[in-house]
Amino acid sequence: MDAHTTRMDRELITAWDRVQVMLQGFIALLPNIVLAVIVFGLFFIIARAIRQLVKRLTRQHRYARNLGLVLGRLAQGSIVLIGLFVALSIVIPSLTAGDLVQLLGISGVAIGFAFRDILQNFLAGILILLTEPFQIDDQIVFKDFEGTVENIQTRATMIRTYDGRRIVIPNSELFTNSVTVNTAFERRRLEYDVGIGYSDDIETAKQLILEAIASVDSVLSEPSPDVLVVGLAESTVNIRARWWIEPPRRMDALDMQDQVLTAIKNTLTANGIDLPFPTQQILFHDQTEETDGNRAQQREGWPASPGNVPRPRSIANALRQLAEQNQQNGSRDQQVQATEEPG
Repeated sequence: MDAHTTRMDRELITAWDRVQVMLQGFIALLPNIVLAVIVFGLFFIIARAIRQLVKRLTRQHRYARNLGLVLGRLAQGSIVLIGLFVALSIVIPSLTAGDLVQLLGISGVAIGFAFRDILQNFLAGILILLTEPFQIDDQIVFKDFEGTVENIQTRATMIRTYDGRRIVIPNSELFTNSVTVNTAFERRRLEYDVGIGYSDDIETAKQLILEAIASVDSVLSEPSPDVLVVGLAESTVNIRARWWIEPPRRMDALDMQDQVLTAIKNTLTANGIDLPFPTQQILFHDQTEETDGNRAQQREGWPASPGNVPRPRSIANALRQLAEQNQQNGSRDQQVQATEEPG
C-alpha cells in the first residue's frame, strides 16, 4: 500500500513539473504572443485601408470598378497572409521560411479537398470580376431570377429583384451557365404583336402603327421603328411592331411599352381597324330525333338532303313527352299491382 501511494505521488509530482514547465514556457512566450497579435492587427488594418483606397479610386470609373474590387481583395488577402507569417515567426523564432512554405503546401491541399465548392466559387468570382460579363447595377436574367446586380463578391453574386427581394447566386453557377444582361448596351429593342382583322387593309394598319409609335416622344427615331406581318392566325393577321429605347432599364421598358401600346390601340380603333378576338361556334345536337346518325337527314353539323329537313324539337315538347311517358309507366305499374293483390 505504501509502495503504491509512493508511485502515485511520484507521478503527480512529475505531472505538476510538466505543467510548471509549460506555464513557464507560455509566460516566456507571452511577450512574443502579444507582439505577434499587435503586428498581425497592424497588417490587418493596413490591408483593409489598401482595399478601401483601391475601391475609392475605381468607384468613379464604371469599367474599372470590377477590376478595383479584384485588386483590392487580392491586396488585402496578400497583406493579411504576410502579416500571419510575420506573426508566426515572432511567436516561434525557429520557424523558417521553408517550414512556412511546406506548411502552406500541406494545408493548401487539405483545404482544397475540404472546401472545394468554396474555392470553385472563389475562382469563378475572380474570373467574373476580371472578364466583366456583367457589372454592378446591371440588370440580368439568370434562369428564373431577374433583377439588378447589387454586389459581386468572391463567393456569390447578389441581385435585387424588381419586387424588392434579394437573390444570392453562387458564382460558379453564373460562370458556367447562360446569363442575359438586359443593360449590356445603351439601346434596347422592344416588340409586340398586334392582331388585325382579315378584312382590314394590311398596309393601312402598318402605317397607322408606325404613326402611333412615332407619337411617343421617348421612342428613338434612329434606329427607326418597323412593322412586319409575322403570322396568319385563326382570327387575326398578326403584325409585329418593333421600336428602340434608351436607356434599356426595366422601368423604362415597361413605361415605353405602356405608352406605345396605348397609342397603337387608340390609333387603330379611331381609324376603323378591327382588333378581333377568337370566337367559337357551338352546335348542340338533339339525339332524340329519329334521324340521329343519318347524315343525309341530320340537321346540325351535316348538310341535309333537299326537301327532307327534319323539324327541330323544342325543349318544352321533349319535357312534356317525358312527363307523359312517366305518367303512363306509373299507371301501368298500379294496374299490375292491383292485379297481383289477392281477392
